[in-house]
Amino acid sequence: MSEQDVENIKAGQVKEGNHIIQNGEVFLVRGIEKSKTGKHGHAKCRMKIENIFTGSKTEISIPGDTKLQSPIIDKRNAQVISIGSDSIQLMDLETYDTFEAAFPTEEELKKLITEGAEVEYWKAFGKSKIMRVKPVS
Repeated sequence: MSEQDVENIKAGQVKEGNHIIQNGEVFLVRGIEKSKTGKHGHAKCRMKIENIFTGSKTEISIPGDTKLQSPIIDKRNAQVISIGSDSIQLMDLETYDTFEAAFPTEEELKKLITEGAEVEYWKAFGKSKIMRVKPVS
């Protein structure tokens, strides 16, 4: 994790749809509730979050002034070179680098992936995930 991969944000500023880092993993904020505990209490934030790479969901509750990190996600396009038994080989359409990514967990995406297909993938913290398959034009 390097300084250029993240930006700092307070928990009270996080909105639904933002990405945060929790326990070294990237999570999407699915829902957030902010409450004030009392006259001299601190605001609390209860967030429902989902890991963007594994799909696991959890809920956290933290003070509103807690500093969190928001990852800078690199969104790119690639072409499917080959499909293996447990991974997919992709070629970035900008840099022409080839790399491997895991199969998406979503069944709709699995059906659409074929050799030669163009996909959008997200890269953060050294991990890559196919987010969608672009339609053939």
